[in-house]
Amino acid sequence: MLDIALVGSGGFMPMHNRFLTAMVARLNGKMLLVDCGEGAQINLRRIGWGFKDIDVICFTHFHADHIAGLPGLLLTMGNSDRTEPVTIVGPKGIREVTSHLCVIAPVPFEPRFIELTPRGGQAVSFQAGGFQLSALPLDHHTPCLGYSLTVPRAGRFDADKAKKLGIPLFGWSRLQKGEKVVHEGKSFSPDMVMGPQRKGIKVSYITDTRPVPGIPDFIQGSDLFIAEGLYGDDDMLDQAAQKRHMIFSEAAALAKAGKVDEMWLTHFSPAMPDPGAYLESARRVFPNAVAGRDRMTKTFRFQEEDTNGR
Repeated sequence: MLDIALVGSGGFMPMHNRFLTAMVARLNGKMLLVDCGEGAQINLRRIGWGFKDIDVICFTHFHADHIAGLPGLLLTMGNSDRTEPVTIVGPKGIREVTSHLCVIAPVPFEPRFIELTPRGGQAVSFQAGGFQLSALPLDHHTPCLGYSLTVPRAGRFDADKAKKLGIPLFGWSRLQKGEKVVHEGKSFSPDMVMGPQRKGIKVSYITDTRPVPGIPDFIQGSDLFIAEGLYGDDDMLDQAAQKRHMIFSEAAALAKAGKVDEMWLTHFSPAMPDPGAYLESARRVFPNAVAGRDRMTKTFRFQEEDTNGR
């Protein structure tokens, strides 16, 4: 089970009803934050998931509306008795940027860094804090990354095959966890009793970019695609392009090409007080588009299989 919350949905500057960009994921008691705009910790408190269990913080890029909330959040985490290391991920330079920001927020835990430098438009995969992640280079005024979070699902365990092979019951759970089992001099591996990997859960997050060719493959099959829509009106395309951002219909085209299940639009311009008024421009292209709002949440579970186990 994966919980997702859109912590903030604004771009450039906070509004009275809209804080700046951030998203949080919760999985097996651990939490991952993507971006940390000003006011993020206020909405995190309102969501009610706490601060102490944030193990990973990923940054798309270093513009202030995406990272200025970091010192305050880290200080609050420290004041909440956090002592375990926190992994901070971002483009090259994240260590230096964080060290400067944290001059005003000394914390009692160790920050650990993963600096990503994907090249040639290719995505890179990595693990952090128990999360399986991928990052894709985007097209903004400064190095910028999109992220995908995947929760894999193992294949079905074949109990009949395990019995025929003589695998003792105590080894079944270990095999399901991907471990090898040795019994009476015989070695058993998971591939001997596990079926092909089943569909897991995937959430992708793309903001502050022009559409790039690699995005549809990167977000392919996502249960949720969170995408920036700086402006809703198609007439704002030229202005969005100059700022290296996207409009609603462009994000919707990516969602359609990526065959995602659902899209939440986010990172709205302060000049657009009611994003929902422009939602039809996205839904004409991708019907399952939603105008994101602060503190919007959803829980994702593994899809039920049919009677053939597919």
